[in-house]
This record gives sequence, C-alpha cells and structure tokens, in this order.
Amino acid sequence: MNFIRKLLKLGIISWLFIIIIWQLAASFSNPDFLPGPIVILLGAKELIEDGSLFKFIIISFGRVLVGWAFGSIIGIPIGLLIGRIKAVKEFIEPFLNFFRFIPAIAFLTLFVLWFGIGEEAKIILIMYSTIFIVMLNTATGVAHVEQEKIRAARCLGATEVQILFSVIIPAAVPYIFTGVRLAMGNSFMAIVSAEMLAAKEGIGYLIWTSRLYFRTDWIFLGLISLGLMGFLTDKLLRVIGSSTMRRYEIKNVNQSSELSR
Repeated sequence: MNFIRKLLKLGIISWLFIIIIWQLAASFSNPDFLPGPIVILLGAKELIEDGSLFKFIIISFGRVLVGWAFGSIIGIPIGLLIGRIKAVKEFIEPFLNFFRFIPAIAFLTLFVLWFGIGEEAKIILIMYSTIFIVMLNTATGVAHVEQEKIRAARCLGATEVQILFSVIIPAAVPYIFTGVRLAMGNSFMAIVSAEMLAAKEGIGYLIWTSRLYFRTDWIFLGLISLGLMGFLTDKLLRVIGSSTMRRYEIKNVNQSSELSR
C-alpha cells in the first residue's frame, strides 16, 4: 500500500491510466486524427534522429527564459515602487490596469513590424506577457505588509532602505514568488504564439508547420514537449522557492499561492 501511495503521489499511476486510455482510444481511430503514444514515439524518433526536436526545445526554452527573466527583473522593482509609494501607484496603475487585459498575441504583428522577425520581437513579447503579472503580485505583497512591523522598525532607528530590504521585501517574497511562477506559464503561452507566426525554429514553429504535412503526431509531440518543459521548470522554481521560503518561515510553497488570492 505504501508503494502504491508513493506512485499516486508522484502521479505515475495517473499518467499510466491516461496513456492506456489514450492508446485504447487511438486504436479505434485514424492515426492522422488521433495518434496513439506509440505513433508519437515513432514520430519523436524521426525528429530526434535529424536533431530538430532537441534543437527546437532548446531554442524555445532559451527564448522563454530570457523574456521571463527580463520581465521579472523589471517587474519586481516597479511593483515594489507601486506598493510603497502612493504617487508611483497613482501614476502607473491606470496603465497597468489597461495593458494587462490586452493579450500578448494582440501585439505580435506590431512587434514584428517594429522589431523585425528576429529574436527581439519574441523576447519583448514574452516580457510583455510576464511583466504585468509580476508587477501586480509584487505590489499586492507590499500592500499587505503589516504596518506595525514598519513602525516597529522605524522605532528601532531603521532607515527607509533598511525597512525595504529587512521588512518589506521579506514579507512580500511569497507574493513575488507566486507572480514569477504564474508569469512563467504566461511566457510559454506567448512563445507558442510568437513562434507560430514569426519564427523558423522552435516548438511553436514545429506545431504550426506540422499541419502542412498532416503530421498530427508531431503536433502532439510539440504539445507534450511544451508540457514537460513547463512542468520541469515549475518544479525547479518550487525547489528554489522552498529553500527561499524557509528563510521567511513559510513551510509550504503552495502557501504562497494561497496568499495572493
């Protein structure tokens, strides 16, 4: 029973169940309509042998990582300012509440026109999809800092800079971490859109061009690759987050997600 519980906890039984049902359903369908896991493995073998699969994964992941990192690096300081300084909040909040409702894909044509079809347009598109959610979560975290802690720090003679780094940022870390994780998901959505319409390499490009050859197995392979990339990246972020959270007495990383709701 303990072994089965471990398998359930790891999700292995769930995935085995889905794969078996999937293969059974595919056996009664045309492979061009619903390819089964075996057909997809054969399609993956083709792309692995010519070197394109791993190449596309690395290219897409590199674009996501760079755009997400830049968006987070810019979004966190601005979010701190929004949450801490009322004048900055009043100035930026109208733009934040306007642009965050416009999806990144809506700007793709303009970004290609302004920045060309190179890497700049794709990275800026990912930055756009990342920055607002990081800013919003960071500002929310700062706004939820208990004023008693800030007043206590002032009474002990702390400067505003010391309060920022010793009180505000530690208290806002769960919100910042949640924003960064959510932004990573947005980054993967943005890169697929960008690569479908303005790229000659990448997983999005693979999914988009596979329709021309009616290779449904390659489309499924692209989707699986995106899912695995996102899953592994989120796991890594959770591990990093867990070690960071322990410093601020937050035992469960999932607790940070609950705090931002």
